[in-house]
Amino acid sequence: MSVAAALGTSTIYPMQPAIADVADSLGTQIAAVGIALAFGPIGYMIGLALLVPLVDRFAPARVLAAQFGVLACALAASAAVPTAILLGPVVGVVGACSAVGAGLSSVASRLAPRQRRATVLGIVTAGISAGILAGRIVGGWLADEIGWRGMLLVFATACGLVAVCCLVAVPKSLGTTQRGYLATLRSLPGLFALHSTLRLAALCGSLWFFAFCVIWAGMAVALSEPPFSYPAERIGLYALAGLSGILATQVAGRGTDRFGARRVIVVGLVLAGVAAATVGFSLANTVVTLICLAVFDAGLFAAQVANQSAVLAIDPAAPARFNSAYMLVYFVGGSVGTACGAATVELFGWPAAAMIAASAIGIAATLTLLIRPPSQSAAPAR
Repeated sequence: MSVAAALGTSTIYPMQPAIADVADSLGTQIAAVGIALAFGPIGYMIGLALLVPLVDRFAPARVLAAQFGVLACALAASAAVPTAILLGPVVGVVGACSAVGAGLSSVASRLAPRQRRATVLGIVTAGISAGILAGRIVGGWLADEIGWRGMLLVFATACGLVAVCCLVAVPKSLGTTQRGYLATLRSLPGLFALHSTLRLAALCGSLWFFAFCVIWAGMAVALSEPPFSYPAERIGLYALAGLSGILATQVAGRGTDRFGARRVIVVGLVLAGVAAATVGFSLANTVVTLICLAVFDAGLFAAQVANQSAVLAIDPAAPARFNSAYMLVYFVGGSVGTACGAATVELFGWPAAAMIAASAIGIAATLTLLIRPPSQSAAPAR
């Protein structure tokens, strides 16, 4: 499941490093391809809302296999499109199906023993983290080696193989809820009114994902301008600091099972907040910057595993709709952070962007400390 989550999540990213090559091949401007690629995140949010809850209603092995099958077809179609106008909708389908990682984490949480639920979630989340990192790196490398169309066909082939593996390897469990699909979708907004755990988790998660995107989007702008003026390839290498997040997810999973989600969240946010504040004044020192980014990513990824485990525990028998609601709010925070990070650096400079990120993390940590949601037994989801 972790490998599948890595592949599924990665498919929204591989064309980003090759955007100039795509524009040249299609005979259009980079801005037009950029607009087409923006359909990916839009599709992802649609996938979170419409596709993730399916794993509670129907047999997960078939749902996941179908998503990977459609993903393989959409990637192959992306490799064949002749214009940027056609590329946009196909990329939207890829984005929707790339939300399969959230479906896999829901299924893994449901199937895991209660005492190891967060540990298992940490393993699958490590795959999602690896996919976010590897999608750009592997995509850029393959695009240089065999062209962007060939690169997409490689990803399509891998998704086709994983679709078959889902049918063979995912346990043949049935859906665990009798609630109709449309009724499930209509119930998503009401979950926030009924469950204080979900409200707190979604608010805090959106704050730190906002901070995460402020740092990474803002830093890309800061490093591309004087006095640094780094090329895109060198800026992309800073993402390797995110490898720490992959290790942190597994440590956080075990820590959550042992000490509880709240403690792991607070420790992770404190580390990330200090790192964000420090990196605001250390960009000229590459070593210190990479250390700060490693601590920053590790802290936020650890908090995410613990936070998500609390959400999925609200109804362990049918967790996907809770995961869907949580991830939608979480992703909105990241989208706002991406826009805010770039704009803040342009208007006020890199230190201001880093302080905004540190402040958002500080607010999330304070809310986690001050608000203690009541312990909940499994909520009926049927």
